[in-house]
Amino acid sequence: MYKAPQDYLDADAAAGRIMAHARLLMKLSSRFDAVAPAALRHAAHVANYKSGKLVIHADNGAVAAKIRQMHRRLCDELSKKAPECNDIEVKVQPRQNLGRSSTSTIKPISGAAAATLARTTAALPPGPLRSALDTLLQRAARRE
Repeated sequence: MYKAPQDYLDADAAAGRIMAHARLLMKLSSRFDAVAPAALRHAAHVANYKSGKLVIHADNGAVAAKIRQMHRRLCDELSKKAPECNDIEVKVQPRQNLGRSSTSTIKPISGAAAATLARTTAALPPGPLRSALDTLLQRAARRE
């Protein structure tokens, strides 16, 4: 007879507790999605729950501040159809986007801009600014 992996996890005592906690977090997460305003629901998510305290990770400080302002109302709404919520702890935890990397793009400078920079560099006394402009001119891609 076929048994699903979930059945094996539920049979083990330690794994059963983890599965029960995971189910509770899923329930709280769906409840948070139902009661949170649309703008916040996509920028924050339930991270943990322990002893009546809900931990929410927000994508940025503005979202975290708004959730802290709505603390009491969110607790009341979450407690209606989920376990009791006495407190909400909000942490700023930006989501990692592993699918995209942010590579710099090469932006070429025009011939006129390169000529102006070269004249400016020649007029400068030796120093950090002149060496930085020299490096810029050497590395810059030129647009014809």
